[in-house]
Amino acid sequence: MKSAGPFSHPALLYRTADEYVSATTAFVREGLAAGEPVAVAVPAPNLALIADGLGPDAGAVRMLDMGVEGRNPGRIIPAVLREFADRHPAGRVRIIGEPIWAGRSATSYPACAQHEALINLAFAGREVTILCPYDVAALDPAVVEEAARTHPVMRDARGEWPSGDYAPERVIDAHNRPLEDPGECVSLRFDGDNLSAARRLATGQAALLGFAGDRLDDIQLVVAELGANSLDHGGGSGTIRVWATDDRLVCEVSDRGHIRDPLAGRIPVDPRVPGSRGLLIVNLLADLVRVHTRPGGTVVRAYFDRP
Repeated sequence: MKSAGPFSHPALLYRTADEYVSATTAFVREGLAAGEPVAVAVPAPNLALIADGLGPDAGAVRMLDMGVEGRNPGRIIPAVLREFADRHPAGRVRIIGEPIWAGRSATSYPACAQHEALINLAFAGREVTILCPYDVAALDPAVVEEAARTHPVMRDARGEWPSGDYAPERVIDAHNRPLEDPGECVSLRFDGDNLSAARRLATGQAALLGFAGDRLDDIQLVVAELGANSLDHGGGSGTIRVWATDDRLVCEVSDRGHIRDPLAGRIPVDPRVPGSRGLLIVNLLADLVRVHTRPGGTVVRAYFDRP
């Protein structure tokens, strides 16, 4: 798979399980034969297909369930892709990453599309190849069309071609839109004097829904980090809103800040380096994160799957 630079990011369009297995196992074996470290991060059913297709070669590959490791699209770059690539700084690294599949919620899709676009920024100049499969028989055609804007190269069972629609910045901007109003919720305006009340509001609502133990601690930490960001970068105050859906608790923090770096919260940070890690921590702990940011205001929603 050729690329104009060292980073290669093709989309694989497949229609059947046989096409999927043939293309993905060939990609993996090509990497193993070249001595490249290889990782596969796809949903569990597809992970089993690839493992069966590889046979004994599967033991040489890092296999990850994307439904678990990439449940929040915002954690895929730091916790899956960069986590693997950064272990192997010398020479090319090869990864299969399938962040979009039939069954992903409509609420998650904008974050998935932005993730696919941001990969191109996160790995620019790196000796990395990331192949992203798309099930064109099961996915909405609009999703497949957008894949051509987030991947510079497309391929299917017939061959490979450059994408004439490649425009990742357009996809990032297209999904940076105001979030739907939740309707009924509990809310609190906070500043430096009552940030602890915002944490208590979130954990109190979470406890009513059955959250406990480490997961309750995660919610408290996420709200603390978002609140601290509001104090430091959002004008010194913010508003928290909390509500429940049928399957999730949602904690939203809004303020007057503006996130200018599209990769904010998606790049691993060396623990020895001082500095803010707030949005990175949020991405690592929440089950979904949605962001709308503009000059004069940012809204961050962290979703947690109900127990």
